[in-house]
Amino acid sequence: MSLRIGDEVPDFTAQSTDGEISFHHWIGDKWAILFSHPKDFTPVCTTELGYLAKLKPEFDKRNTKVIGLSIDSVDDHRRWAKDIAETQGAALNYPLIGDTDLKVAKLFDMIHPNASGNASSRTAADNATIRSVFVIGPDKKLKLSILYPMSTGRDFNEVLRALDSLQLTSRHSVATPVNWRPGEDVIIPPSVSDDAARAKFPGGWKTLKSYLRIVPQPK
Repeated sequence: MSLRIGDEVPDFTAQSTDGEISFHHWIGDKWAILFSHPKDFTPVCTTELGYLAKLKPEFDKRNTKVIGLSIDSVDDHRRWAKDIAETQGAALNYPLIGDTDLKVAKLFDMIHPNASGNASSRTAADNATIRSVFVIGPDKKLKLSILYPMSTGRDFNEVLRALDSLQLTSRHSVATPVNWRPGEDVIIPPSVSDDAARAKFPGGWKTLKSYLRIVPQPK
């Protein structure tokens, strides 16, 4: 299955470090970040899990839940968590899904549908494509996805920035320009007519081109 922006993400039941979860029920009425790892006890992922634990309060402020996935058992995850706390100075404060049968990885199109074999016999290289970030809305639809190689650590500050944009643009009829940061000017999309924009933005806007209208970020 190919998962695209706007699709409803697959539901599943799986074991995690916080017990069994039913994914859609676990999301509830919140936003969610699902990010995946090819193997436990891998160096880049170790740094990522620790950093995200430190950053999690920022996601909490944004009504967003965080959950990880790795192609190993929950018992291995718990042993790995000790290394993460020791080396990164932060204990895991979000669940980590065990996906030993590759079920979730296949549902989310992270790995070839014919991939097989026990997790313990598969290497990180076998699971190299399981390095995804998915941002999911309360409607259970995919809002953003990013795929990273194993050699490049993820920038979760960028994920947080993108989440701010997604939440802002879901509340207001705007788009965010290149390198946007919260509080900066935004764009009125061409799909919003000038008449509709006047009602929505009574303070006016700056027109650079007929298709490029700049307005202060709505509150």
